[in-house]
Amino acid sequence: MPAYKSFCWGLGTTSFRTKQFNRTIEEQLGLLDEFWRTPDNSVEDWANNNALQIQYYDFMKERGFVSGDALRKDKDAREKTSGLVDIGLITDNRRLTEAGIALLEISRSGDFASDNIFQIPRDSFIYLKQLLKTSNSVDGFIVRPFIVLLRVLSEFEFITMEEYTYLLPLCIDSHSTEYIIQKIRNLRSNRTNIEDVIIERLMSMDNYQEALSMLLAGRVSESLICEIGMNRKSRSYDRPYYPLYQNLYNAYVHGDSSAFLSVYEATRNINIGRRWRNYLFNTASTKAIANSPLSCLNHTLFDVARTEPAFKTAFFKVMHMLKAKATLSDYLDLNRRYIKTSDIVLFEDDCIKLDIVPKHFFGNVIEDLYAKAFEASEKLFDNCSMQEIAPCLVENETAVINGVNAELGIAITTVADARLALEDIRYRRLQELIDDKFTDEKLLILLDLFERRNDTQIQEMVTDDADIPTIFEYVLGIIWYKMSERQGKILDYMKLSLDANLLPKTHAAGGEADIVYEYTATDYYPEHSLLLEATLADRANQRRMEMEPVSRHLGMHLIRTENLSSYCVFATTYLDINVTADFRNRKNSFFYDPQDPTKYVNGMKIIPLDTSVLKSVVAYQHKYRDLYAIFETAYNADLNPLEWYNSFVRNPIINC
Repeated sequence: MPAYKSFCWGLGTTSFRTKQFNRTIEEQLGLLDEFWRTPDNSVEDWANNNALQIQYYDFMKERGFVSGDALRKDKDAREKTSGLVDIGLITDNRRLTEAGIALLEISRSGDFASDNIFQIPRDSFIYLKQLLKTSNSVDGFIVRPFIVLLRVLSEFEFITMEEYTYLLPLCIDSHSTEYIIQKIRNLRSNRTNIEDVIIERLMSMDNYQEALSMLLAGRVSESLICEIGMNRKSRSYDRPYYPLYQNLYNAYVHGDSSAFLSVYEATRNINIGRRWRNYLFNTASTKAIANSPLSCLNHTLFDVARTEPAFKTAFFKVMHMLKAKATLSDYLDLNRRYIKTSDIVLFEDDCIKLDIVPKHFFGNVIEDLYAKAFEASEKLFDNCSMQEIAPCLVENETAVINGVNAELGIAITTVADARLALEDIRYRRLQELIDDKFTDEKLLILLDLFERRNDTQIQEMVTDDADIPTIFEYVLGIIWYKMSERQGKILDYMKLSLDANLLPKTHAAGGEADIVYEYTATDYYPEHSLLLEATLADRANQRRMEMEPVSRHLGMHLIRTENLSSYCVFATTYLDINVTADFRNRKNSFFYDPQDPTKYVNGMKIIPLDTSVLKSVVAYQHKYRDLYAIFETAYNADLNPLEWYNSFVRNPIINC
């Protein structure tokens, strides 16, 4: 009896498919650390301890990490943590490893600054090392998926999303990897297609060959269809395929075109029925299929299946090809989330490629590194150096510099020069990102969505790796950068973690909430810093959460820099009148350094803005040089806070 066998690799577990991936991992590590520090738990063993696992689920729920009530709390606790085992951040016994402890320490410190040759954040560097060590066991083969990705990218400038989704995970050993590399070449020269490659890969496996032989030799029944379906959960799940088989047989072998409507209806009972419908039909209209079925068909493997053996073969291949595509699609999002944690892989629309420094670093060593691709690492749990992962991973600045020179057509000689060249590239990419993703029209839509707190659509438009307050701060930074005529180092000014695609990601530690924009002196304003504070808190929450931090951030900045021309803009979707009043009162109040009362400032300039005003800034493409004058006039005006805001801030911006 043929059994299901895994045919592809996958990172993590689909039960841990979560938004804000970095933050969730960091929070999970913190919860486990706290859980095991409890004296009663510290001596317990996780394995086969359902009571302890249920206790951990309840612990997660108490901390707000999960909500509701899982049907199997112990199973849910295992699933929520198993992905961290796979990448070596915790052990099978759910204790933090050396690598997990190092990542948690970075998260708690809030210091993610780059300290490595790849110029990626410190936490991303740990993820990169863990991914280089992480392996899967697939049908008896050991494979390190990330190294396989590096190998494939060493052959091509990029891979498409379709190649990444459906072909890359089929690389489970050296033979299949070279096979897939050749198939990608064939695909790009129109000598094959994705479906044929998947079918060839599956049919090379003995269990699929055995199952097809059973189908060809046997009398077709519901039980036989269930057997050759090899469903990995339960054979009974494949019962709906039997009526589909019968109707397809009538349509193609018996030539009964009226059966195609029954084929279409039969797919509705299959959990991947939409894939069958898209494969077989060029329309979703049952009326069109009923009236003219033959004109509604795509070209498929069934076109030449006019005999029973040919039909059986076609049905078997299509059935398993579509199942495989569904499985690979299911793994796509999770594989992408894990790989993105490294911050060296760019996911740009339909294109997946390495960032420039990793491209040349790994391109120089891929032959030696690839030798490790099909063996497990003994260092998975260690916070080890790159060279301990593989001796070839020594920092070779010369190779990187030479690669950057060759790619960019420049002649730099030092790593410092390389950093400047790469910064130029990042800002070019930022311009492209803004022109594509953050046009004025899209920014206006986003501001409206923030006001209505349509979180789902906001994350669809920007990223789901960050929470909504972080995205609001990021969008404010983009608006201010455009308003400042794209001058200044906004990527440095935003106190946010950005991924390789320059989009925000949220960490458990949070960190500073400010954007500190630096302006050099011009004819319009003196040299100064602008602190941009963004919040989505409203009413009482805004008063409680924002009044003290905003004034403290500005006060300490003024004391530290001694530049009294600097000031703060407070941006929000809802502006509480008492918050406005408090900020106006700061004009005439003292602020002291709590560590050294001899240092103080007398008066602070804080300008509140709500999103209705920001919409006008975007819609009318106001320039910062003009807003500065409005803010300065407003600061020097004397009116009660409500009249002041409308008369000197809101109306001048909206009406100018």
